[in-house]
Amino acid sequence: MMRTICLCGLLVLLLCGACSDKEHDHGGRVPLVEVEGSFLYREDVESACPVQCKGQDSVRWAGRFVRNWVEEELLYAKARENVGSTPQIERLVENYRRSLIVQAYQEELLRQQSPQQMGDSALRAYYESNLDLFKAEHPLVKGLFMKVPLTAPQIAEVRRWYKSDSHEAVEQLEKYSLRNAVVYEYFYDRWVPVSELQDLMPLPDNDLASFLDKNRHVERKDTAYYYFLHVTELLMPGAQEPYDFARPQVENLVRNAGQVEFLKQVKSDLYRRAEQRQMVKYY
Repeated sequence: MMRTICLCGLLVLLLCGACSDKEHDHGGRVPLVEVEGSFLYREDVESACPVQCKGQDSVRWAGRFVRNWVEEELLYAKARENVGSTPQIERLVENYRRSLIVQAYQEELLRQQSPQQMGDSALRAYYESNLDLFKAEHPLVKGLFMKVPLTAPQIAEVRRWYKSDSHEAVEQLEKYSLRNAVVYEYFYDRWVPVSELQDLMPLPDNDLASFLDKNRHVERKDTAYYYFLHVTELLMPGAQEPYDFARPQVENLVRNAGQVEFLKQVKSDLYRRAEQRQMVKYY
């Protein structure tokens, strides 16, 4: 819908800009404007149009988009007329073309490569050998969170249950949450960034880690809900990230290292075969 609105604004600006052009084969695309043989197509505008663009904003956006495109084309044409093609430009273009082709080939090789099974022992070994890579950038917490309507029953019991991490208290909260909680998050067994808590309940924006360090039981209330947070563990920025939290990053680093090694082996194999076939001549 937004794309259509944005395109309508463009058509109003250009009036007859989308008239048919019988001298060129546009491959089914609808041309809107031409500058010295280069065309801006309706499909180009549709794909570039911001999703939030609508109404008069779409008209202004379309006008700026077309104007910028025309100016860039005119500038390129003038530069080509005055500068043309130089050996340096040709080298840069060829180098860029080569790098794009090589990158596409390497990506295809990696796509075809069989996924490697990464055992937990290998990941832990990498983690232990590179502890400095896994320092917490933001505070992390373990605990429990619950959000219930103001009309929910047994609020006094909830206040008592949520402050305890005993099996009985957790069981009571889980049963209670099935009928009454809008949100129930149990994370005694995993680390989560404190920023996620700010998305769940009203909390201070400044120095939240220090606030939670001093307030392990937090209750908040607004016009519709009660919010209960129990923090069992807190990890400050700069501290060592636990392995379980760092594991996704460890996997990514190990996988990337494996891909680098794989591509090095590909180049080495190409070199070896080329030498065997006497394809490489040194002068």
